[in-house]
Amino acid sequence: MPLRILISGAGIAGLSLAYWLSKLDHSVTVVERSPALRTNGLQLDLRGHGIEVMKRMGIEAAFRENSAPELGIQLVDTHGRRWAYFGANTTGKGSQSFTSEFEIMRGDFCRILHDAAKEKVRYIFGSSIERYEDREERIHVWFTNGTDEEFDLVVGADGLYSRTRKMMFGSDGFHPLRENIAYLRIPKPFIPGEEYVATAYVAPGGKFVLTRRNNPDELQVYFSSKHVSERLEDVARGDVEGEKAVFADEFRGVGWRTDELLAAMKDSDDFYCERQGLVKLNRWSKGRVVLLGDAGFCSAASGMGTSAAVIGAYVLAGEIGRAGRMGDALEEYERKMRPHVERIQGGMKDGFWDGVRWKGWQVRAVYWVIWMAGLVRVDRVLGWMGDGGDGWELPDYEELRDDN
Repeated sequence: MPLRILISGAGIAGLSLAYWLSKLDHSVTVVERSPALRTNGLQLDLRGHGIEVMKRMGIEAAFRENSAPELGIQLVDTHGRRWAYFGANTTGKGSQSFTSEFEIMRGDFCRILHDAAKEKVRYIFGSSIERYEDREERIHVWFTNGTDEEFDLVVGADGLYSRTRKMMFGSDGFHPLRENIAYLRIPKPFIPGEEYVATAYVAPGGKFVLTRRNNPDELQVYFSSKHVSERLEDVARGDVEGEKAVFADEFRGVGWRTDELLAAMKDSDDFYCERQGLVKLNRWSKGRVVLLGDAGFCSAASGMGTSAAVIGAYVLAGEIGRAGRMGDALEEYERKMRPHVERIQGGMKDGFWDGVRWKGWQVRAVYWVIWMAGLVRVDRVLGWMGDGGDGWELPDYEELRDDN
């Protein structure tokens, strides 16, 4: 019998789940607090089982048509000299490199997922869940737009700072990390001889700068530092000017092209500060409410967050389609996904690098290590782990096959 299912959040996780549930002919509603589908954001990738799930969705052609043309990533020093280069594996075989064969802008991926099932999914934009009450037969939900409805299941796919998770478990499970990242896009046309190659620079003090581009007219810029967390505590999330000021003070004068990028940051209208955190919960569900993606198992800077969201949506939908009882479906979703999530989250916490002061000699040592890693292509070994080398197997759900 078709179920009435509410998904909170029209990001990668929520849109992926909406697609799969619509294939099962459930009545799916997605509520999104933004006034329209959010098509902003920078570059992301799919790896390992996430690639296979994307292919099972039947959207590979659309994904490749919109994929970012990044050829690889290089490490440079303050003078712009290349120390190492890791090219993307574009053969369609073997493990991914640091640059995946499946790189795409977040907005393009959201649009592809939305378009794949928009005729069968109902969207409520400009609203969110204000509160809910899990009753004997169904769960009653009140929205911030003043309406209310009943559903058989509510899925919180509303990101790292999930309101759904807070309504379920309070502040439990959220662990803020010291790493903070500023993302922005600036107008920067190609210069003669430039290629679609990401460039990384590491500076003393634990500062990391990355530039990359997906088109010849704009440059994506990433500033990352562990040492701005205390200053950001005094700046409200979303206070763009305050966040820009903190990063400008932190990165001014650290070398390479950083001052040029900071000057361009002042006028950038596409800026986002991510105050990273780790979400680790003993359970992802409570009654008729379940969490998905970053809301339930954010993996911080593991590089697997997008893939985990896509895989989790597939497993949750598959178990809903297979199980006779909702409780059994949610139990199986957790049982199957948790080993994969625990591997992704392993080591993703503050502590190991906290004792490193990132003085000049330490940064030079890091450059030499990465130079040697480039010689032996250690990225392929790390890629193998991200591509499923841990032994976890992706379930196969007959209920979700195209021929079913």
